[in-house]
Amino acid sequence: QVRLVESGGGLVQAGGSLRLSCSESGHSFSRYRMGWFRQAAGKQREFVAAFSWDESETFTAASEKGRFTMSRDNAKNTVYLQMNRLTPEDTAVYYCALSTYSATYSDASRYDYWGQGTQVTVSS
Repeated sequence: QVRLVESGGGLVQAGGSLRLSCSESGHSFSRYRMGWFRQAAGKQREFVAAFSWDESETFTAASEKGRFTMSRDNAKNTVYLQMNRLTPEDTAVYYCALSTYSATYSDASRYDYWGQGTQVTVSS
């Protein structure tokens, strides 16, 4: 079965950086989309970043643009989220997700598979 495993979360000071990893396995989809979402305590899950359907570009939420970068290492079947200039507002559980739906990238309901999440805590 499809398995997504996030890692790389932790505690960091404001202004610091973290790189999250998402290892994917157990599927043979020829076309799919990978995305990152986050959920802060008491808030709804929100979109962070995702690849376009053909992975030619990356879409990033406005508040993260210029600070967060999504990338992939195909040899390792791993997707990354590089997060720079972190602020306490970035504190959340971060999830990677896989979608087999081509038409939208930011709607969490259109993602079919989810990892267990990794906690990111940014101290002020």
